[in-house]
This record gives sequence, structure tokens and C-alpha cells, in this order.
Amino acid sequence: MPKKRTDQFTRRGALQAGAGMAIGSVLGTDVLAVPVSVNVDVYTSLGVKHVINAGGTFTNLGGSVMPPEVVAAWVEASKHFINLSDLITKVGERIAKLIGVEAALVTTGAAGALQLATAAAITQGDPKLIARLPDTTGLRNEVIIQKSHHSSYDIQMAAAGGKLIQVETLADAKKAINDRTALMFFMNHAEPSGKIKRAEFVAMAREHKIPTLIDAAADAPPVERLTEYLKMGFDLAAFSGGKAIRGPNDTGLLLGKKSLIEAAKKNTNPNASIGRALKVGKEDMIALLAAVERFVTMDHAAEEREWERRIAFIEKTLKDIPTLKTERITPAIANHVPHVIITWDPKKVKITPEQVNKELAAGDPPIVIARVHGTGDHGILISVFVLQEGEDRIVAERLHGLLAKASG
Repeated sequence: MPKKRTDQFTRRGALQAGAGMAIGSVLGTDVLAVPVSVNVDVYTSLGVKHVINAGGTFTNLGGSVMPPEVVAAWVEASKHFINLSDLITKVGERIAKLIGVEAALVTTGAAGALQLATAAAITQGDPKLIARLPDTTGLRNEVIIQKSHHSSYDIQMAAAGGKLIQVETLADAKKAINDRTALMFFMNHAEPSGKIKRAEFVAMAREHKIPTLIDAAADAPPVERLTEYLKMGFDLAAFSGGKAIRGPNDTGLLLGKKSLIEAAKKNTNPNASIGRALKVGKEDMIALLAAVERFVTMDHAAEEREWERRIAFIEKTLKDIPTLKTERITPAIANHVPHVIITWDPKKVKITPEQVNKELAAGDPPIVIARVHGTGDHGILISVFVLQEGEDRIVAERLHGLLAKASG
């Protein structure tokens, strides 16, 4: 009889090794030699640098960083099998109750919410129509949108079979409405640039009994924004779950009228429908639920005081730079959190904002800054919104070094 091997790789052993094996596999090490509790920096092990995010909750930087309780919820959810359809319903009901809205659906970001909302408006939950998407020939498939509200996100509505009809004035919109109009779409942060404002947009849609959708992806905080637009009369509102709410970066929320949320659910995973690819995992659903619960119950005033403290520290550190000025600004709609704009006289401090941007990004660790809607284009903009502990000091010192050198 052959001698029994003691180093045999078994399925049970693999399951018991769990996360340790996964990390070992990523790092190219002997997976069986890596302990489950190993503390590995998964990014630097791949040659990917940590970034100090002084720009904001941008998707290309990972959105936000999940708080410990959200991470814990994600991990706990990963340990069990469940009925996904049941989970979608129960999580939606809990989130709707926490926020104070009629119904809610966890989506793949605000972009996924736009696609599912459009599918819901076109199909109204009819299984035969759901099976046809994205072919909407002969159906009510037109989506009215102001020309100034056009953006790269429109493709999500087109992907569901929506035909975008651009208008500029209230008269244009009234003329465009017909028996093929399925939805009226409003890009919230573009409200100041559009000729049709929220109230008259909603009133017109109500008059013609057409569903309305508002994209408010980055428009919370304040927490009241989660209900504000629905109370105003919009039927559906799309928010990012991975920005200020601090859920997983790939999550979003579709909030609003129950009949439309139910229709959206029929158009998404696990159903074989247009939204099958918009799969939200059980872990992400539970994590976003935990993030929403945290967001609606946290001390937002204390959080804002911390943001103001960080800005004050940066201002104090830079106060000896010749001609330097700072201006605190909170964008009115999207990214409604305190930022600081920093300007200087280029004749005295011989470096351009573009050069500062590049020098910060080239440093170690890289510091990323950016512009957000509603903050103009002068100087540089610093967001302290998602800085982690101690990073305000690093940002301030690096900025001081660059500007002091340029003024010497």
C-alpha cells in the first residue's frame, strides 16, 4: 500500500485556509505556507502605489474608503449563501425605511441606477417588454433631457433602449412630449446651467403623467438630499453609494416610487434581463446597508468641524508664502463639502497650478488634486473630504515645500 501523503492539497484544506490562500496566490508565494491572519499590503505587493486623495470621491481613485463597520459587514456577508432575490428585497426595504423613502434598490453605482430606471420606465415591469430590451422599436422609449444636462452618463439610458430627445426651453420640452415619451431626465448638478429648473420640470412631467428621474450621484451630503428631490416631486433619484455614503465604490442607490423600483428589480440580476450584467453581490448589498445606516445616524456637524480643522491647518502652514491667498468654498450641489482654493501671484511664486498638480502627483506618496463642478478654474483646489488621519499634514507640508521653493 502506498504511503499516505501528509502534504496533500485538499478542498477542505483550501476552504480552511481561506483568505490566507487568496493573498498567497496574489503574491505568488507558497499558498499553503501563508497564514490566514497574514497582514499583507495588497496594493504595494502588486506594485500599485497608495495615493493621498486631496481631490474628492472620484471613481478612478476608488470612490471613498469604507469605515471599519462597513468593512466588517462586508466580511460577515461573505461567509454565507442566501437567496439573492430575497436579499435584494429585504435590503431595499431596510434602506428605504432608514432614509425615509417609498422604496430603494441597490445598484451598480449611480450609473447602474440610470440604466435600470430607464428600463423600468420603458417596460413598466412587463415581462414581455423586459425580454425585448434593448430593442425598443415601437415602444414608449423616448427620454427627454435638456441639452445642457447632456453628459457621458447618458449612455446608460441609451443602453437600456432609451432614445434621448434633447431640448433647451420649457416650450421645447412641451413640444417634444408625445405618446412615445417614457421618461424625463434631470442632471442635478447642471440645474444652474439649464433653462428649465427643477420645479417646472417636475410640474410639466406631472401634467403629462411621465416618470421623472434625477441624477444626484455626488449630491449628498447633506443627508437630507437623499429625500429632498423625491419630496420635490421626482419619481426616481439616483445616488452613488461609494462616495459620501462610504459604501463599496461599485454600489449606488435608486430611490423613489415603489412601482418603478419594482419594475427596475425585474430588469436586473438575478433575472435574465438587460440588467443581468449589473450584478450587485451579497457582500456589497450588506455593506451598503451598513454604510447607509451609518450615514443617516452619524454626527455630520462633527464631521464638518473636522473638515474645517484640516483646511485651517493647511492655511496656517502656507501663510508665509508670498502673495498666497486662500478661499474656502462649498459647491452648491455636487460635492457639497468644504474645499479650499489656493492662489498666488505667478510673478512672485514662479510655478503654475498645472506644475503644482504634476509635482504633487509625481511625489512619494503621490498626492492627487482635481477640480469639482462649481469651483471655477483659478489656482488649485484642495479637498480635505476623504483625507485620512495625518494626511492633511502631508499635503500641507508638500505644498509648502513646492511653493516656498518657487518663491525663493
